[in-house]
Amino acid sequence: MSTDLDDPRFTAVGLFAEAYTGLTSRFAAQFEEHRLSAVEFEVLMRLARSPGNRLRMTDLAGQTSLSTSGVTRVVDRMDRDGLVCREACPSDRRSSYAVITEAGRARLDQVLPGHLALVQQWFIGQLSPEQLAGMLESLRTIRDAVNPCATAGSADQAAVEAA
Repeated sequence: MSTDLDDPRFTAVGLFAEAYTGLTSRFAAQFEEHRLSAVEFEVLMRLARSPGNRLRMTDLAGQTSLSTSGVTRVVDRMDRDGLVCREACPSDRRSSYAVITEAGRARLDQVLPGHLALVQQWFIGQLSPEQLAGMLESLRTIRDAVNPCATAGSADQAAVEAA
């Protein structure tokens, strides 16, 4: 039995991969100008957008493309560079938080205007408002199916801080 190479599933995955690769290559040069890797940018963004500007290391791994050991290495490097710091978890001695520092926030503030300009030019600006809304809904559905930990720690930490 021969596989239908015109199967629209191949097209969908292929187009998604091509778009992602094209966007990340355009973003990489801009990150490099600010002495950040794409992963370091992702970590800073996740921390800056999280309640209290912090996430447990395990939750940070769940929200990124990194393994728990990969997050440890990246956070260690970013800690040495002063962009993040670690804080002990008061309720669980085995856990620690990654927290964005003032220097990390300052670096992020330097990167964001240029990054948003690229996002607008090459991503958001290519779509109508209706296309964007539909795509965001679709991406959340797919993300939640393939990475159910993607929002780990976001709501949990907000509830702890509110208590």
